[in-house]
Amino acid sequence: MLKVAPYAAQAAATSGRVHREPAAQGRSEFQRDRDRIIHSSAFRRLEYKTQVFVNHEGDLFRTRLTHSLEVAQISRSIARQLNLDEDLTEAITLAHDLGHTPFGHAGQDALNACMKPYGGFEHNLQSLRVVDHLEQRYGGFDGLNLTFETREGILKHCSRKNALQLGAVAERFIKRRRPSLEAQLVNLSDELAYNNHDVDDGLRSGLITLEQLSTVPIFRRHRDIATQEFPKINGRRLVHETVRRMISTLVTDLTRQSAANIRAQAPKTVDEVRRAPALIAFSPRIEKQQLELKQFLRINLYQHYRVARMSSKARRIITELFNALLAEPKLLPPDFQVRARDDKPRAIADYIAGMTDRYAMLEHRRLFAVEPV
Repeated sequence: MLKVAPYAAQAAATSGRVHREPAAQGRSEFQRDRDRIIHSSAFRRLEYKTQVFVNHEGDLFRTRLTHSLEVAQISRSIARQLNLDEDLTEAITLAHDLGHTPFGHAGQDALNACMKPYGGFEHNLQSLRVVDHLEQRYGGFDGLNLTFETREGILKHCSRKNALQLGAVAERFIKRRRPSLEAQLVNLSDELAYNNHDVDDGLRSGLITLEQLSTVPIFRRHRDIATQEFPKINGRRLVHETVRRMISTLVTDLTRQSAANIRAQAPKTVDEVRRAPALIAFSPRIEKQQLELKQFLRINLYQHYRVARMSSKARRIITELFNALLAEPKLLPPDFQVRARDDKPRAIADYIAGMTDRYAMLEHRRLFAVEPV
């Protein structure tokens, strides 16, 4: 195992697990977390949960699984350069999307609207709920019983109201402190990967064009570098060369700026990191360029009429499923019927959030279609 810096999370000095277990043999505690996440049912389901494009729209678009793997690759490479714990970084990355609904953000918005009278729905909280309660793999406890550090990193956002209910894992939101550097790194690596991979998927889908993207300074600059090196390049090769150069620039900038911030703040322990300002960050210049790209994608891709149509269908499916199951909980699978005795709306939300895109569409047909399914 690589030696990490004193300001990194320390696997040998973890704040522990909710349920006591014997020490891991041949693995660090954070490696054990990562392994448990990879073997979970929720992680496997990410293969058929989408980001922007619904699963049946095409086989080459990103899914939550491929996105998580790409973020893990980026965040681990930066963690190594900053002497952070790579295993904790990877564990947080692989778990951060476990609570996402089918159909991406449209699905989450619809489920949140359905759950508004019952406490709402937020995928970040759901990811923590998955690893703390919903996975059922071990005889001694529900959930995966992950370390405090991994659970804290999964909980990227949290309202004060929810933080008061969650206890120690959400205490930083009440005390206005930072998470570990590993958690900070995953947060920005996620954003980095998300923007650039949506560029790739948007171009592949034909919803945005190279000409449109060339109005965005960071894309235009890297496209020009690629065409200067390869004058005859075009099509998918040009897209790949441009996107990979953008990612390289962003990774380099994030690494350099974060290293400079750490040197300037000079934290000696994780506790000092928690009390410091955010140390993992892009430079102001690159942050501005990232924002420009994000704004372009919001206007030209996420608000595209074809995406709006997919999102409309997704919201309708989620809403109709929720209402049907709320009216007749006996339509739920037996194990969810048992959970519904204590909290019917939350049990239904757990059931729907765990669905893949394909399963949600099939379940909707089973409940509403007249013809045999």
